[in-house]
Amino acid sequence: MTGSAPVSLEKGDIQGGILRAYGKRGYPKGRLLLFHVRRAAAGRWFLEALRPHVTPALDWADDGAQAQPGQMARPLVTLNIAFTWRGLEALEVPVRTLRAFPDAFIDGMARRAAVLGDDLGPSLSAHWDPVWQPDPDRPGVHVLVMLNALLGPAEAMAARLDAATGSLLALVEASEGGVVLLEGHRGADPRFQALSALWGPGPDGSEGPLATEHFGFNDAIADPVFEGQYPGGEERDRCRGQGAVDGAGNWRPLATGEFILGWPDEAQEVAGAPMPLDFSRNGTFLALRKLHQDLGAWDDWIGSRAAALAGVWGLASLEEALATLKAKMAGRWEDGVPLVKAPTFADWQAARARLARMSRDERTAYLTEFGYAGDRDGLLCPKTAHIRRANTRDALDPLWDAKRPGGRLGSALNNRRRILRRGLPHGGRDDPHGEHGIVLLAYCADLFRQFEFVQQQWMNHGLDFDAGNDGCPIVGAHREGARFVIASGDPSKPPFVAGGLRPFVTTRGGDYFFQPSMTALRMIGQGLVDPT
Repeated sequence: MTGSAPVSLEKGDIQGGILRAYGKRGYPKGRLLLFHVRRAAAGRWFLEALRPHVTPALDWADDGAQAQPGQMARPLVTLNIAFTWRGLEALEVPVRTLRAFPDAFIDGMARRAAVLGDDLGPSLSAHWDPVWQPDPDRPGVHVLVMLNALLGPAEAMAARLDAATGSLLALVEASEGGVVLLEGHRGADPRFQALSALWGPGPDGSEGPLATEHFGFNDAIADPVFEGQYPGGEERDRCRGQGAVDGAGNWRPLATGEFILGWPDEAQEVAGAPMPLDFSRNGTFLALRKLHQDLGAWDDWIGSRAAALAGVWGLASLEEALATLKAKMAGRWEDGVPLVKAPTFADWQAARARLARMSRDERTAYLTEFGYAGDRDGLLCPKTAHIRRANTRDALDPLWDAKRPGGRLGSALNNRRRILRRGLPHGGRDDPHGEHGIVLLAYCADLFRQFEFVQQQWMNHGLDFDAGNDGCPIVGAHREGARFVIASGDPSKPPFVAGGLRPFVTTRGGDYFFQPSMTALRMIGQGLVDPT
């Protein structure tokens, strides 16, 4: 259990995009650019030139208002930097510091393919974007620069991103070959990975960025809340449903050290990290995964299995069957209403009417504040649904049968497996390059304990959910014969077995990065990392 003293994060020292998801804060378009460092001195010069433009995690002043202490003006384009282990080596970070990094980060994502399920199906060389392919004859990824543009007219956002990209390319040119932009991204421009929220009519009918992804689900509804992330009163409200819960249903924010290095974690320990302390503190690890969504396979499979579900369960229409099947797979209806609160199509329609009358804070609480203690057998929300795997909440409490609620453990087994989920979609259904998916940015303090565990044990296997090797029906790396079983709480309706699951989501590239603090960026850029 975390301490009672309030945590005051050094937001000016933490890079932006970690505490707040840019996409949800008015930055719906972005670009990812990858660089290779050929000469350490040129690489450090490149970083020093970029460092004044890096966006910290400071709060933003209201539009038109003067920034107060601890705030900054809202940038037109955010810029953040992260490094692979090989990149830090190329920048001549001392060996004593480098060897103290965790094994997963040193290995990199491609070498962890068997852990992540990326070794199933097509090989990496045929499947990944060329820029990400682990080819010894190609320059490797060393530096990641992330750009996000403030919402505005499409032409204005494109111009802002073009200007920022042009500035980066000018620095590359000035390095005289010491820093190289890596090309080979699939899409309209091989120089960068384009990101964009999906666009369409909002509740008021006007065109704008949507909260949905390519399969049609509202995305990024819930995310962990940890100590120091929000001001006191706001933190207490936001942690309900998004923090840690005890056996009596009381919520609290998670420990800061689960996501930011140098702070106590849920074990009340400060995890070991590379020295010196100022190099690691306020940094974090980032798992970047370019995920491709096979929309044709998804549409075909969903359509055929929904028709079968309508017949087996006697549903009123194919529309109801389609919505029900997708909700059972996700654990939520397409607008985010959780199944444990609205288990049937009729319940969902009633919930939608109630949501329309709620304030924004009331809607957030309704969509996030719930557990699975009342649905132990998965009759409301299948035990293997996506959100029940990604955040098990209190579902894995080994003391679930305790007669006293206070004797239960709540989410204790889940609290050390949480990740901060960021990122944006890429491409679209009509993209001429066949690009449609999500670029996932997953932040955590321990890649192995948090990100890799969730990906391997909870997304690609089902033992913790009494489902053997059945993976997540949406993002699992499905083998031949994979299935999704939907239990029924209605004695007149048998369980429905949706067989023939396909790998709807596959990886097209990615790697593990260290996203250092502003202090550590200065140390790297100036060559001042001293582990002694």
